[in-house]
Amino acid sequence: MKNNDFGGGDERCGGAGAGLGGVSRRALLLGAGALMASTAPVLGQNPCSWTDQIFGSPNCKTIVSEKRERPVEVLNDLRPDATPWRSDTMVEQIDGAIRQYTQIVQRGGWPAIPGTRMLRPGDDDERVSVLRKRLIASGDLQPRGGGSDTSYSFDDAVETAVKRFQERHGLRVTGRADQPTIAQLNISAPARLEQLKLNQRRVRELLQGRIEDRYVLVNAAAFQLEAVEGYEVRQRHRVIAGKPDRQTPTVKATIRALNFFPYWRVPDSVATLDLFPRLVKEPDYLQKEYIRVLANNFNGAEIDPTNIDWRSADATKIKFRQDPGPHNALGLVRIDMPNEHGVYMHDTPMKPLFNQRGRAFSAGCVRVQDVFKLVEWIARQEVGWDQPGRPDAVVAGGQALDVVLTRPVPVYFTYITAWAEADGRIEFRPDVYGRDGAKDLAGERDPDAPPPPQTLTP
Repeated sequence: MKNNDFGGGDERCGGAGAGLGGVSRRALLLGAGALMASTAPVLGQNPCSWTDQIFGSPNCKTIVSEKRERPVEVLNDLRPDATPWRSDTMVEQIDGAIRQYTQIVQRGGWPAIPGTRMLRPGDDDERVSVLRKRLIASGDLQPRGGGSDTSYSFDDAVETAVKRFQERHGLRVTGRADQPTIAQLNISAPARLEQLKLNQRRVRELLQGRIEDRYVLVNAAAFQLEAVEGYEVRQRHRVIAGKPDRQTPTVKATIRALNFFPYWRVPDSVATLDLFPRLVKEPDYLQKEYIRVLANNFNGAEIDPTNIDWRSADATKIKFRQDPGPHNALGLVRIDMPNEHGVYMHDTPMKPLFNQRGRAFSAGCVRVQDVFKLVEWIARQEVGWDQPGRPDAVVAGGQALDVVLTRPVPVYFTYITAWAEADGRIEFRPDVYGRDGAKDLAGERDPDAPPPPQTLTP
């Protein structure tokens, strides 16, 4: 365990390291009131402060417009049992799904829902008859006979079946056949069969070589993480993965350290694409977010940002480093896993984003919900870390700490868009990165989903 400065270099999501350069972390944590008074609003959209948006304020509207306001969806999108994705059992379960979908294809598949207009409970529409046939073909709606299977009425049974379908396909569960749902319903049975076969190959590739007793696996397509020990999943976490244009890569690496109170070193790509344009419109953003401007490298001399023309700034000569603390884009802990892509896992102050079902919001790194539970599991075999609550105690102490693991933990970032559970439930996820080879598998973006806050993120 050291207080060294980890990181450095131009990582994809930004380097990180402990140390506040003489500023007390305890003072920073206790100074939350000052932070509340000096944080930045979403650019050009919202008069609320950054912390108002994250933690809520009775005097402030969120960035979601009144048109889009709705109750927060209660998510149940984590896998239900202890079987890891990376297992022979999962291969066998996908085998069963492949057999089932082969039979569906041999029977002629299912019909496509015509049009894109939403179908909702209470509707009486001839397209509901087609919707019924489609849901029956995939097993989401049980056939009843007696003419009810061709009824035009969108009744309770159809609503329940649509919700089941939406849950299985990673869609917002509304019970309405909205545009994203219709797009997924209209993917053909042969395409789904090929998707299952492709993802079975992905799982088989993960099984090559020795299966470690302890490891972490992140499925970016499903926005979740598994901590596996003794060939069983011990913890699952929701995660935020990379945007489609800044994808979380496929990675095999090793977790070697835990960095409490990290700096965030803003990568050149983020500086050029995100930060420079923002500073042209919002020059005081750096002060509000505790970001320092440095000459030439991340250990260079600090520069007065008011002397820089951000419209012509050069990211190779100007570096940005965000001070540690609750405002930091990495949150209060970073999970160090050196790799050629410069990606890693970390905490985040943007915790409400975990409430969204689709979570492709980052610049490639992986943000972990309840990250301190994962950190506790990772460090559990280290001396002095076998007691519950140790990560919380470190944070409460307010002092930077880098924990170098004597027992490093393997980590896998993968991309699995189709699988099957032990109860026979077959799961699909939108191919947000377009890696499955068919454009239709990406589906449609939910027009009613709240947009993520326009914040600078790793």
